[in-house]
Amino acid sequence: MKNWGHKDDSGFIAILESSNQPVGAAWLRLLTGENKGYGYVDNRTPELAIVILPQYRNKGIGTQLLTHLLAAAKTSYPSVSLSTRATNSAVILYKRFGWEVFADSETINRFGSISFKMKIDF
Repeated sequence: MKNWGHKDDSGFIAILESSNQPVGAAWLRLLTGENKGYGYVDNRTPELAIVILPQYRNKGIGTQLLTHLLAAAKTSYPSVSLSTRATNSAVILYKRFGWEVFADSETINRFGSISFKMKIDF
């Protein structure tokens, strides 16, 4: 993430024990003012970004990252938001954790498909 280390940044990295290779990461950042992200809800709600290398998806890594990140986030924030494509298979994971689609947030993204915001309240 560009300029990592802002006051409100937090995140976790998934590393393979066998090779010490990073295979995924999840992080939160408050994006406000002119830096509002696609998942912007308000100035107190950080936005989630998560990535897992393709060959390590569907192995529980995203679940572990979100479990740790959300537990940490609950101590500092009232909620967390994100933006995702409607076709993203991770939508199932987000819903399992309790994220809900933010009302009236559907938009046509730069690829011509539907994206929407999701939010989880603590």
